Amino acid sequence: MQCKAAVLETAPGPLVISDVDLDSPGPNEILIRTAAAGVCHSDLHFMEAKYPHPLPVVLGHESAGVIEAVGSAVTGLAPGDHVITCLSVFCGHCEYCTTGRPNLCTKEDVVRPADGPQRLSRGGEPMHQFLNTSSFAEYMLVHEHAAVKVRPDMPLDKAALIGCGVTTGLGAVFNTAGVRPGETVAVIGCGGIGLAAIQGAAIAGAGRVIAVDRLPGKLRLAAKFGATDVVDASDVDAVQAVLELTSGGVEHSFEAVGLASAAEQSFQMLRPGGTATIIGMIPFGEKISLDGYSFLRERKIQGSTMGSNRFRVDMPRYVDMYLSGKLDLDSMISGTSTLAGINEAYENLKRGEVARQLITFG
Repeated sequence: MQCKAAVLETAPGPLVISDVDLDSPGPNEILIRTAAAGVCHSDLHFMEAKYPHPLPVVLGHESAGVIEAVGSAVTGLAPGDHVITCLSVFCGHCEYCTTGRPNLCTKEDVVRPADGPQRLSRGGEPMHQFLNTSSFAEYMLVHEHAAVKVRPDMPLDKAALIGCGVTTGLGAVFNTAGVRPGETVAVIGCGGIGLAAIQGAAIAGAGRVIAVDRLPGKLRLAAKFGATDVVDASDVDAVQAVLELTSGGVEHSFEAVGLASAAEQSFQMLRPGGTATIIGMIPFGEKISLDGYSFLRERKIQGSTMGSNRFRVDMPRYVDMYLSGKLDLDSMISGTSTLAGINEAYENLKRGEVARQLITFG
């Protein structure tokens, strides 16, 4: 079948709306009619050539939709099911999957062989699929392990946010860092992922949640989502401010910007024994510098991939949190547009004017 999609032709460069062809579902694949896709900063890294990716590629990875067709070997999913997609597609049998870390799956069996027909093509030439999803398109053809069925009463536009940003932020708090009630938390960067981390810390019962950003509008949003304190990094030294607010540092810090300097700050604002969790995508090849003495006081720094998720368990729980009023997704949406407006949406993102935007499909 053929559908409209947003294609990255050159990097750096804008997205181009183009007709692309989707193959029929293979035995373990599903065809999804896309309902909504989030405009995530991760895609921007590839648009700006800060991370490499073969071209041309249909971008997009944070999405939800309705299954249209399934392959002959698919089990547990059927046409008409409402699903959230996730880039943490898993094979189910590699060492990472069988030891409870499917977000780190080697993914060898979830892509099509390079010497055969690909899921996406254009004019008879194969195209690349982005993070096993390519959701900036009217339809997605993905492996069955790239989606999870969710309750039909969950609005699909809100569900799309769970596909990446919410799962990444909440999961970093719940799974990677394991924040416990009463602990002190600082979050650097109050975009979509940072706001999700702030909500996660509040839900986990953190005693103090300090939001750090340079934009007053984002700090106001952070307070709405559960931050007990805000630090305007454009006006003060963020590390010094956090150290003063907490009389010596936080037990957990989260970097949600994707800057080496912010990662360094996240480590510097820890109390002895504290842990810094790096969520943001620091540009490829960049390095961070840390004071060696700080490690003697048992300060730690760690990465987090997609919130260390087990998405087929986590995402339905996040849906329940939303529908029960514990998780606020509505206030995260700064605006929506059609596929034709996707480049404008990314310009808004680059200016730092938004929390999360959605591309919606009819």
